[in-house]
Amino acid sequence: MSPDAFVCSCQLSSEKKPAGAARLATGQTALQRDRAPVFVPSIFSSFTKDIYHYVGQDIVIHESIDSYGAVMWPAAVALCSFLDNNREKVNLQGKMVLELGAGTGLVAIVASLLGASVTATDLPEVLSNLQANVMRNTRGRCRYQPQVAALSWDYDLESIYPSSVYKYSYVLAADVVYHHDFLGELLATMKHFCKPGTTLIWANKIRLESDLTFIENFKKAFHTSLLSEDGDMKIFMATCRE
Repeated sequence: MSPDAFVCSCQLSSEKKPAGAARLATGQTALQRDRAPVFVPSIFSSFTKDIYHYVGQDIVIHESIDSYGAVMWPAAVALCSFLDNNREKVNLQGKMVLELGAGTGLVAIVASLLGASVTATDLPEVLSNLQANVMRNTRGRCRYQPQVAALSWDYDLESIYPSSVYKYSYVLAADVVYHHDFLGELLATMKHFCKPGTTLIWANKIRLESDLTFIENFKKAFHTSLLSEDGDMKIFMATCRE
């Protein structure tokens, strides 16, 4: 099932999907096959793994069918391509970086290979596969060994993650907006970690009306600009309004 098919099936279900665990195996729609996308990674697929090529390195990503957060979604690929091809515009060398909803870990791995000190976060049930992918692809390759940690999106994170301690130059997120009931908590989490001096980069494929509503709320919460656009795939940059 493709991510878009998953979104359609979610509209027919009343079951809540957990925030931060948003990923599903990717597939091509007829529209995607008819035109050449801007974001085209080097990838070789097998039954057990995908091999991507970024920052001059082969990156081996194993997926898991046990969780939506443990499979690849298209905005992660788009964001990795953008970061790799825009190293001067988004210079991650030596920067503290937090990723929300890290999923398979591809974005965290690429950011680490680009020189960032990365903390990749997602729900606890995703961390085992995330940790394995991150360690497999960064050990001995990176200046800073990336960290993996559990993080559930919430309205009140200050008591657990005080702003005076948890400071980041960049917050990254890819395909964290889809059909789930935690969009308010996600926006609150973005606002909590995106303080003065922090740049938030969010990539997402726009699929639903609720995605457009989130974008409007996102623009109200932050100073925003559109970094890149390819059809329904958009990459935003944001800074806090405070």
